[in-house]
Amino acid sequence: MRRIITCDADVAEGAAHLAAMDPRFAEALRLTGPLPLRRRKDGFEELLSAIVSQQISVAAANGIWRRMKAAKLTGPRKVLWATEDELRACGLSRQKVRYAKALAEARIDYRALREAPIEEVVATLTQVPGIGVWTAEIYAMFSLGHADVFAPGDLALQEAARLLFELPERPKDRALRQMAEDWSPWRAVAARALWAYYHVAKQREGVR
Repeated sequence: MRRIITCDADVAEGAAHLAAMDPRFAEALRLTGPLPLRRRKDGFEELLSAIVSQQISVAAANGIWRRMKAAKLTGPRKVLWATEDELRACGLSRQKVRYAKALAEARIDYRALREAPIEEVVATLTQVPGIGVWTAEIYAMFSLGHADVFAPGDLALQEAARLLFELPERPKDRALRQMAEDWSPWRAVAARALWAYYHVAKQREGVR
């Protein structure tokens, strides 16, 4: 049965499952404390924001998004009707203008995605230029709340897995995806745990 994470209690249930299953997760969770819910809205704006944020700093992305909000260019029709110059004036590169237009033209049924299996969500979203598997999996995880989705292409997750499981090297996408199968049906909570552990581990490295 598909689980949807809607509240902190759901995350806590998944964390308890992982801790009981593997003592390394138990130790990670002891260090991190309660894991965050991290639920977001779903829909066009969330994916457009993800496109805006690609390959730039958080500060730069926030600045661009503020300008797009001020110009009222965060809805699909407004993006579709906007000129390239108008979108460029907000700070978007030519490539990201193309991606934003493609997302607006895709006319995705976001309500239908709420009920779709993860594979269908990823397949639908990755048809849009500028949206890769990582972005689609993150959307399924945080915007749709799927409990059993993972994002093995994430570098922080790869590094956290290396540290927590004492691997000789950082696992690549395919290897980490295979590892994550053992964490089903709470792979999204395992991701939260690994992200939290990554920050704790890096802070401890800084102290040494």
